[in-house]
Amino acid sequence: MKGVLQDGLLFKRMDGSVLSNLFTRAKPAAAEHRSMKPTPEFILMLEGVNKTFDGFKAISDLNFYMDVGELRVVIGPNGAGKSTMLDLITGRTRPDSGKIEFGRDTDLTRLNEYQINRLGIGRKFQTPSVYTDHTVFENIWLSLEGSRSVWSSLFAPLRSADRDRIQHVLETVHLAEKASWKAGALSHGQKQWLEIGMLLAQNPKLLLVDEPAAGMTDEETARTGELLMRLAGEHSILVIEHDMTFVRQIARKVTVLHQGTVLREGSVEEVQNDPRVIEVYLGRKKKGDA
Repeated sequence: MKGVLQDGLLFKRMDGSVLSNLFTRAKPAAAEHRSMKPTPEFILMLEGVNKTFDGFKAISDLNFYMDVGELRVVIGPNGAGKSTMLDLITGRTRPDSGKIEFGRDTDLTRLNEYQINRLGIGRKFQTPSVYTDHTVFENIWLSLEGSRSVWSSLFAPLRSADRDRIQHVLETVHLAEKASWKAGALSHGQKQWLEIGMLLAQNPKLLLVDEPAAGMTDEETARTGELLMRLAGEHSILVIEHDMTFVRQIARKVTVLHQGTVLREGSVEEVQNDPRVIEVYLGRKKKGDA
């Protein structure tokens, strides 16, 4: 019949000629859809972010994208905006303008620090912050996911599932044999591992780790790199670091910040060979080391 849609398949012009066959056209579209690779999902996105302190522009039109499960290393000279970037992500300070999103559509600029932490964003500062008078085991216990007080954590009966979780975390961060030690008796590197373990106990989706290799021995640095690489995939990890030997060990993708914006992104080799990076960061660092 002219001009009639027949069974949802065939549409004809008024003169009877075929305009389209919906059924036959659907096949290549479906095949094309099946062949398409899935688009990576961002765990973190910053777009057009700006932050000024007393006339100093710490962050300038910053655009940063990080995939779910990614291990990203951010480097840059002092004053490049690395710590301010982490402060903005965690809600310690708010941007003057721009967008910061976590996961699919969570606007972090509208949330406070506590709310952002509860979403699954954990931050480890450069200086370890542990309960020095409590044992290593108790430090992890106090940090377990879920709201609890020190009193309820240490004096309420420990559930079997929680004990298993604590043991798993201790083994992950190489401290199972030190479980009964007071945290204050640990070496600097071991305290860093303990704090990473305390974050893991909260089951975070995104770990923000500030200069984890600072002050460590060579052996501790290497083991810390191995730890972070093992955790990547199960967690998304953003590492701020200055130690280029450590960066070369762990980095899959490096972001270079300069004057509050992204100067370069790429592999370690690409970043190291970029003339702009050599001028503003790596070259300056070598001069400082000389």
